[in-house]
Amino acid sequence: MIFRPTDIEGAYVVSMEPREDERGWFARAWCEDEFAGQGLDIRVVQTNVSFNHTPGTIRGLHWQIEPHGETKLMRCTRGAIFDVIVDVREGSPTYGRWQGFRLEEGDRQLVFVPEGCAHGYQAVAAASEVTYNTSHAYVEGAERGVRWDDPVFGIEWPLDAPIVSEKDASWPDYVVGVE
Repeated sequence: MIFRPTDIEGAYVVSMEPREDERGWFARAWCEDEFAGQGLDIRVVQTNVSFNHTPGTIRGLHWQIEPHGETKLMRCTRGAIFDVIVDVREGSPTYGRWQGFRLEEGDRQLVFVPEGCAHGYQAVAAASEVTYNTSHAYVEGAERGVRWDDPVFGIEWPLDAPIVSEKDASWPDYVVGVE
């Protein structure tokens, strides 16, 4: 596995290193020892799958507060997405910054989202499917979020006319210093 740091402190793009032969290929998408070797402690407790019919669909931006903070390891298994991390960790050297990554079927890429960062994505192809591991189960009272179009962050989504759930569209404006 190849770990490439991103512009967000503690976030990585992880590339699988396939071993190929006449049958096809095999690769690891997660290895506890390799992640630990990068200083990334992820205990996988849940694997989620999300399917999105329509390009433009946005899911997120969410995170969970302590003691229910979670890391995520994202992979697009069908179609294509624009995956976004927003650093909302006060005191982080990249606090207030966002970064986006295109993930698509067959690219053998994953994105590691550190604990305390808001996360979401936009489907950029029809019938897009995402599989991701989390280090903590969902806890309703611990969830926080920011709107996809919050002016504090100015995220540049690739597709206009987004499809957003009522819940995700109703997050209040982000206020610095308030979880």
